[in-house]
Amino acid sequence: MARYTGPACRLCRRVGEKLFLKGERCYTPKCAVDRRRTPPGDRSLRRRRRVSDHGLQLREKQKARYMYGIMEAQFSKYVKKAFRMSDSTGESLIRQLETRLDNVIYRLSFADCRRQARQLVCHGHFYIDGRKTDIPSFQVKPGNVISWKESHKDSPYIKAVIENMPKRPVPEWLTLDVPNLTATVHRVPTEEELETTIDTRLIVEFYSR
Repeated sequence: MARYTGPACRLCRRVGEKLFLKGERCYTPKCAVDRRRTPPGDRSLRRRRRVSDHGLQLREKQKARYMYGIMEAQFSKYVKKAFRMSDSTGESLIRQLETRLDNVIYRLSFADCRRQARQLVCHGHFYIDGRKTDIPSFQVKPGNVISWKESHKDSPYIKAVIENMPKRPVPEWLTLDVPNLTATVHRVPTEEELETTIDTRLIVEFYSR
């Protein structure tokens, strides 16, 4: 199955809430979720039927996939690995997603959205502990130092990034050095610091069938 390349706002409308897939646009009145409250393709005026338990579980799983930009097979691997961990399965799953390199780049405000962060990583703009890393799914670990490629620091994009940093609160498990455009991973995120808009219980139930 190929990666979804269609309108990002369509995915937000499909799950019925903002996934912040288009950066700053999601905070403006132009957001499609605010303007068009019906799911894509829904033209019926009839009363909609109640969503089944399986439908709720599927929607939550899809929401997590859309939010982090992950393919189905890769997401299943994260879930299977979470089942084998000693911590709570849902907590282990979100921790794996939050410590992906592309998500960390987004959390540091180096990119406006995860899709943009993924593109920046794939183009080789970042180094981990001095080594070029162009794998968006790379799992960062405590002690890792993330830095921009030195030759790219004078680009107009980087200068614009510095002027507005940080656009969002930086998680406490990360430290951002704005003048040097570097960041350090101090520890793995705790349960309180993980993404809270995803009901991991429904995802675990979906894969436990």
